[in-house]
Amino acid sequence: MGPMDGELPLEPGPGQAPAEAARATSPSPTTTESAPLAARLRPQQWQEVLGQDELVGSEGALKAALDGGPLPSVVLVGPPGSGKTTIAQLLAASQSAHLISLSAVSAGVGEIRAAVAEARTRQRVGQRTVLFLDEIHHFSRTQQDALLPYVESGLLTLIGATTENPSFQLTGALLSRVQVFELAPLTREALSDLLDRALSDEQLGLGARHLRLDDRARQVLVARSGGDARTMLNALEQAAIATSDGALVEEAAAVRALSSPVLRHDRAGDFHYQLLSAFIKSMRGSDPDASVYWLARLLEAGEDPTVPARRMVILASEDVGLAEPRALELAVAAHAAVRVVGMPECRLPLAEAAIFLALAPKSNSVYAAYGAAAEDVRSQLHLPVPLHLRNAVTGRDRQKGYGEGYQYAHDDPSALVSHGHLPQELGGRQYYRPSAHGKEGALGERLQEIRRRRES
Repeated sequence: MGPMDGELPLEPGPGQAPAEAARATSPSPTTTESAPLAARLRPQQWQEVLGQDELVGSEGALKAALDGGPLPSVVLVGPPGSGKTTIAQLLAASQSAHLISLSAVSAGVGEIRAAVAEARTRQRVGQRTVLFLDEIHHFSRTQQDALLPYVESGLLTLIGATTENPSFQLTGALLSRVQVFELAPLTREALSDLLDRALSDEQLGLGARHLRLDDRARQVLVARSGGDARTMLNALEQAAIATSDGALVEEAAAVRALSSPVLRHDRAGDFHYQLLSAFIKSMRGSDPDASVYWLARLLEAGEDPTVPARRMVILASEDVGLAEPRALELAVAAHAAVRVVGMPECRLPLAEAAIFLALAPKSNSVYAAYGAAAEDVRSQLHLPVPLHLRNAVTGRDRQKGYGEGYQYAHDDPSALVSHGHLPQELGGRQYYRPSAHGKEGALGERLQEIRRRRES
């Protein structure tokens, strides 16, 4: 019998032992004295996991599985350093299961074949196999679909880990077969507790060196790690290297260790769009302080400056519009400044534009007017141009009535005409409804005068 539809032909080839087919799999690493501090302090039991009580606490969603209960296939979603790999390893251990760890960034068909072959071998002797797939969002749709038969049959219990929104990155078929659990960034309290553990543990941590941590150094390590335990512990280890045994780890050493603080930002990922959303909504909400903050978050993390510049050009029309027509001029000028001077100098014109847009009066009347007009266009695609608006170029055109009744605005002292300009089928549609904010209030008064003239 051939493989199931969508199933990879994963049996070992002739003369190939299951162990050879599985040589690319990665069991959970063994901690050694030469391993980084963050690896040495990885929790070995679920009670040591910090900051994820909603998952592994006494009433956590995964508590039953960690105590040896049934373990479904799951996807763990959370920022770097929040404990996804640790929880995956503890879940596998709780089931007395064999753990195969792969990274979706580098794993291909060969590694998946080997994992399935090994799982079948272990299934024959009654052992369960857990496949931990880190960065699962990097798997293509085809690769995700290829896993489905083995997850559905229970041959593999899948634990995926991702920093991205699984609703956008994973197929609906795979999502329907897993439970999704979200991990939060570690709190300052959890990170501080982890520092204490690192300094006191004499076997796996730095306890044998009897180091003390300056309060300001602690604040730097906690605040500038971005909730990432791995980043913080790596920085502590670097600061400790520059500190004598029994001495105080000072603020300067912590600052040097975090000279390039990790700003979480993925130009193609979910968090990238979260930052942009915060930036746009801060300007729309007239908060100049938050607008500058989120702009700085984007730029200092390495964002292409043309990205926020383009968003400001859009916002100038969508959210400020005719309440302050200068907004579009300034936004376009800031976008041009990015091309003329580049980074880092373009940060200032971008900040100037962001502050101006935040403080400008707001109106979405232009956005609403276009949307309403476009809806009529889509629902009535082929309405004819009214005869009085057509140019009478030939005698035949004049015979058909082209141009009859058209009023030349400059013939009137007020430059106003009494006829309308929309197709007859649309009657007196009013798409543009000005707000009373800023300079648009005067435009609204002008519009009322025009409309009264047409109705008279």
